[in-house]
Amino acid sequence: MKKILVTGGAGFLGSHLCERLLNEGNEVICLDNYFTGSKRNIVHLMDNPYFELIRHDITAPFFIEVDEIFNLACPASPIHYQYNPIKTVKTSVMGAINMLGLAKRIRAKVLQSSTSEVYGDPNVHPQPESYWGNVNPIGIRSCYDEGKRCAETLFFDYHRQNNVRIKVARIFNTYGPHMHPHDGRVVSNFIVQALKGEDITIYGSGEQTRSFCYCDDLIDGLIRLMNTDDNIIGPINLGNPNEFTIKELAELVLDLTGSKSKIVYNPAAGDDPRQRQPIIDQAKEILHWQPTVQLKEGLQKTIQYFEEEIRRI
Repeated sequence: MKKILVTGGAGFLGSHLCERLLNEGNEVICLDNYFTGSKRNIVHLMDNPYFELIRHDITAPFFIEVDEIFNLACPASPIHYQYNPIKTVKTSVMGAINMLGLAKRIRAKVLQSSTSEVYGDPNVHPQPESYWGNVNPIGIRSCYDEGKRCAETLFFDYHRQNNVRIKVARIFNTYGPHMHPHDGRVVSNFIVQALKGEDITIYGSGEQTRSFCYCDDLIDGLIRLMNTDDNIIGPINLGNPNEFTIKELAELVLDLTGSKSKIVYNPAAGDDPRQRQPIIDQAKEILHWQPTVQLKEGLQKTIQYFEEEIRRI
C-alpha cells in the first residue's frame, strides 16, 4: 500500500484518480479548496477508511508524509481560469513550488498534470513533445497557458538542481462524468445545451479541431507514467489522437441525445487554437498506453451522467 496525495482531488479528473488509486489498494489523501472541485464528486469515497479529505489551497505550503504526489490542482476550463487569472497563475506556479518543495523534503515522486495548452495555437500539427509551442504571453488565456509552462520549467529545474523525482504529463482535451455542467468546456456545453433543448453554441467557424480523450483512459495513462522508473520524466502527451472538428462534435451530440436543438455560431474566442491533436508515440512506446474508449462510446457515458445531473437539479 502506497500513501498518495492528490491535489485537486475533488475535481473532474482528480476524483476519478482518487477512486482508481483506492481501488488499487492505496491510501489516498485528497486535497482541494473547492474552487472548481466538488464534494459530490468524492462523497462516495468518504466511507473508505483509506481515504482522507483535506480542504487546502496549494498556493500555501502543505506538510505531509507520502510516497507519491499527483499535482492536479488548477482550474482547467476557460470560464474558471479566466474568472480570476492572477489566482490561476498563482495556483500553477506557487502550487508547483509548494508541491516540489514537499517532494524534495520527503523524497516523494511528484507528477505534474500539464496541458496541451503549452503548445498554444500550434504551427506544428499534430503536436509532438519536442514542439516548443506558439503561445501568446499577454492574452486572456495566458494565465493558464503560461502558468502551466512555468510549472513545467520549475519541475525540470527542481529535477536538475535537487534531484527531485518528477513526471510531467501533457493532457489533451479530456471529458467524462464529474465534469461541471457549466464549466464552459465544449463537451459539457454541447451536452447540457442539447439535453435542455437550447441552441448549440459554436464559437468561430466550427472547423477548429480537437482530440477528445475519455477520462478513464487518461487516468490509466497518468498512473502508468507515475509507475515508470525514475529516469522516465517526460513530458509525455496523453490524449486521443483521433481529430474532430467542433462542428462534427456538435452534430454527434445532437444525434446521440436526439435533441432538436439548433447549431448557432458566435464570434471566435480570443486565442482559441485552430488545431489540437497529440502525437502519442512516446506514450505507446514507454507506457504501453493508448486510448481504448472512442468518442461515441465516451459521449454516451457522459450524456447519461448529465441526464442524471439535470434531473437532480
